[in-house]
Amino acid sequence: MKEIPVYLFTGFLESGKTMFIQDILRDPNFTEDERSLLIVCEEGIEEYDPQLLHDARTEIVMVEDASELTLRFFRDLGKKFNPDRVLIELNGMWEIGDFLEGKLPPEWPLYQIVTTVNAQTFELYSNNIGPRMFEQISMADLIVFNRCTDELKQMLYKKNIRAMNPRATIFLDDVNGGSEDYRDNMPRPFDLDAPIIDISDENFGLWYVDATGDPEPYIGKTVKFKGMVYKTKKMEQEHVFVPGRFAMVCCADDVQFVGFLCKDADTTGIAHKSWVTVTAEVRVEYVPQYRGEGAVLYCKKIEKAEAPKEELVYFN
Repeated sequence: MKEIPVYLFTGFLESGKTMFIQDILRDPNFTEDERSLLIVCEEGIEEYDPQLLHDARTEIVMVEDASELTLRFFRDLGKKFNPDRVLIELNGMWEIGDFLEGKLPPEWPLYQIVTTVNAQTFELYSNNIGPRMFEQISMADLIVFNRCTDELKQMLYKKNIRAMNPRATIFLDDVNGGSEDYRDNMPRPFDLDAPIIDISDENFGLWYVDATGDPEPYIGKTVKFKGMVYKTKKMEQEHVFVPGRFAMVCCADDVQFVGFLCKDADTTGIAHKSWVTVTAEVRVEYVPQYRGEGAVLYCKKIEKAEAPKEELVYFN
């Protein structure tokens, strides 16, 4: 049975989902001679061009209620249209997590999640329905902020969008059709030429985001920071642990422990969830828990420490 890749597009009304999808369908490198099935779960202001859909060999199916999205529904569509790929424009108010849990057929792997955001309404949605905005950004592989002015770009840099999703590729598209990679103009937050990169308690979140999103510049560098100890008995025996912090990215519901794997560390006598100051060399290695390569610390020194004045990390 052939695999049918699924592309999921999320974003609120007027975020530019429909326009983005049509741009993809116009790209001959994407469509080639394959058949596409487009499932639209939100009727926006922008309408799909029938001629474009015909030329791109794309069938469109409209969905009005989230309850229609079932495993049987997708299987029936597969039998009817026999697509080579599936594009789903999800309603911005539907939860992505609920949609993904067991509803897609096993032979329909989720290839990419793309989130489009109208930069002009980003703060409004963040302030009023922050958890839903956070879900769309944090689960995406590609994030596109459109309708950006220079002022809005600066606002997005100050918000530190990468903190919400360090692994995603983020683009800022301006009102004149230009586009820039969010990372290109993100200033490096630390002096990488310092003998020891001393990371203050207040800057732990900034360092975590920077080293997660682009760890290469930190290779071979020595960092020093305060973190909470996460370890199990097995980890202690293997001389590994995770020094990190509890962080709140968007709201109280999004608190999570973040940190990097630390090797060559003797944590005997150091309690789980206690505080330590770690001095370590940064390397980049494949780690199953990272689902790929990422920053790994090699301990040079570990000292017991007092908890920071503010234990919770805030990214924005």
